[in-house]
Amino acid sequence: MSRARARDASGSSGSSASSGVLAVPGVPTDGQGADAAAPPADGRGADLATPPGDGDATRTPRPRPRPGRAGAWAELLRLPALFTVPGDALAGAAVAGVRPGPRTLLAIGSSLCLYEAGMALNDWADREEDAVERPHRPLPSGRIRPAAALTAACGLTGAGLLLAARAGRPALAVAAPLAATVWAYDLALKHTPAGPAAMAAARGLDLLLGAAATGGGTRAALPSAALLGSHTLAVTAVSRRETTGGSVLAPLAALATTGALTRLVTQRRTRLPAGRWAAAAPGLPGSSPAEGRPRSTAALATALGAAYAATAARPYFHAALNPSPPLTQRAVGGGIRATIPLQAALAARSGATATSLLVAALAPAGRMFARRAAMRKVSIT
Repeated sequence: MSRARARDASGSSGSSASSGVLAVPGVPTDGQGADAAAPPADGRGADLATPPGDGDATRTPRPRPRPGRAGAWAELLRLPALFTVPGDALAGAAVAGVRPGPRTLLAIGSSLCLYEAGMALNDWADREEDAVERPHRPLPSGRIRPAAALTAACGLTGAGLLLAARAGRPALAVAAPLAATVWAYDLALKHTPAGPAAMAAARGLDLLLGAAATGGGTRAALPSAALLGSHTLAVTAVSRRETTGGSVLAPLAALATTGALTRLVTQRRTRLPAGRWAAAAPGLPGSSPAEGRPRSTAALATALGAAYAATAARPYFHAALNPSPPLTQRAVGGGIRATIPLQAALAARSGATATSLLVAALAPAGRMFARRAAMRKVSIT
């Protein structure tokens, strides 16, 4: 989970270079790169259109109203990035060999709360830096008080842990270190060499949360959690230079990581605990490890792996050729958006066709939501 600014989903690079999945829990961002339509420091735009009637060539700036309170909170929490979160728990259940159920929904709710807690805490921790570099953000512009953002982070963290507890002790045992990782990242580790590793750990723990809550255990989900964490590590490393640019090695490393992960998710299959799928769906072809994956499932995993590579590789390549801030920000956004097809591919290679298709459907839904949010932002700035 991305909880960094670079953000694991949809992610706008909002604050200081950091993670959101994945974003991740993790890496926060809207998946579109920098705030392209960011308003000036006072939070308002100017209408320079000539008033109709007298044809006077003089153009009088006419300030437009600031976004409402709900819009400010949506900006703070980076709502489009939320679409990268449910796939963690769904993929976790799939790779553990169990079908999603009510406890999976509780795990998704817990993940969403902890992810948004990281978003709010991220802006609170960076409020002084944002006052200089991003004065249009909700906290430095005065649209949201720092105390309110910190209170929201605390409340969302408590809600996330409560939902995990409702899903069972195994889920809470994963959610507690996940919450601790989110807070440690935002408050202490973000600008240290340990920052990308912390973000990767958060996204991997989020996948394990889905496996633990659904009842499949975490051992079988560890390899997939490591793959998802590796992707998040690469995205977060690129995001650390999204405001300054200049890094060629980080995009190249992310490009190499994308190639390796694509090969792993398309050419290797997960060996599930004996009888898991067979017990859930007796008679289903390929329902046991001995039978392997059906050809249709293998083809789906390959297609989703290709979609993952296509989404992430191109912006990484462009950022490596020209490591300017805009292209670096696009690379971060591409990496965050690629989290969803990677989650879907992990589910597909485990034989969970329906789950993988459900996760994959979050990608176009997230893009549509992000476009509408951007249009609303432009219309009021």
